[in-house]
Amino acid sequence: MSQVGEKLNQCSECQKSFTSMSKLNVHQRIHTGEKPFQCSECGKCFSQISNLVQHMRIHTGEKPFQCSECDKCFSKSSSLSQHLKTHTGEKPFNCSECVKSFSQHSDLVIHQRIHTKVKPFQCSECGKCFARSYSLTEHLRIHKTGKIFQCSECDKCYSRNHNLIEHQKTHIGDKPFKCSECGKRFSRHSILAIHQRIHTAEKPFKCTECDKCFTQSSSLIRHQKIHAGEKPFKCSECDNCFSESSALTKHQMIHTEGKPYKCLECY
Repeated sequence: MSQVGEKLNQCSECQKSFTSMSKLNVHQRIHTGEKPFQCSECGKCFSQISNLVQHMRIHTGEKPFQCSECDKCFSKSSSLSQHLKTHTGEKPFNCSECVKSFSQHSDLVIHQRIHTKVKPFQCSECGKCFARSYSLTEHLRIHKTGKIFQCSECDKCYSRNHNLIEHQKTHIGDKPFKCSECGKRFSRHSILAIHQRIHTAEKPFKCTECDKCFTQSSSLIRHQKIHAGEKPFKCSECDNCFSESSALTKHQMIHTEGKPYKCLECY
């Protein structure tokens, strides 16, 4: 009976078999192009209800998948899974040309264009091609604004050459230490070393009270005030004290009715 059942649930187009008729019906929409589930907000259609539910989060802003490490939220579980690799340091996608590794496949694909010289994003105005979509977006501003001097590092554009020269100093000279992962530059090697912990997920500063770890010693010192009961940040309005300045700032909105910035001229 099971063999008969499998044959009954077989796709006539590609002969793929399914355990139930409902799964076969969903699959066949690939061949028929049927998309019965329509978004009430923008009219976009989908072949599966699950895809519509996921899409609707774009309109509602719902992000139900939260990272347990940094509390960042995502609309898709797959996006959360990819993000978690930034904390674990896992980089399963290896470049076959230069052994560089990446946490996301999309980053590997973009990186490999360095080796293949593939530039799939072409300017419709002048025909110039780019390896990344954002580089094309930046380039298009040249045609829209008349800013013809473009930075080779970040694709930012300027109408005058001397403005470009001044800008390029932000990439070299004052900030000679470059992150090999994201290209960001720093004025000191020590700052670069701290920054790189974002990519490696290294947290060398550990609290002896609760074993929580931090990327910077200053963050650990600030955290330890919680255990010590130290509250050096005092509210000038009501004398409430806090262990962190950010907590004091948030608290003070009670007194300012959520408007913490006071004009010194008309107060």
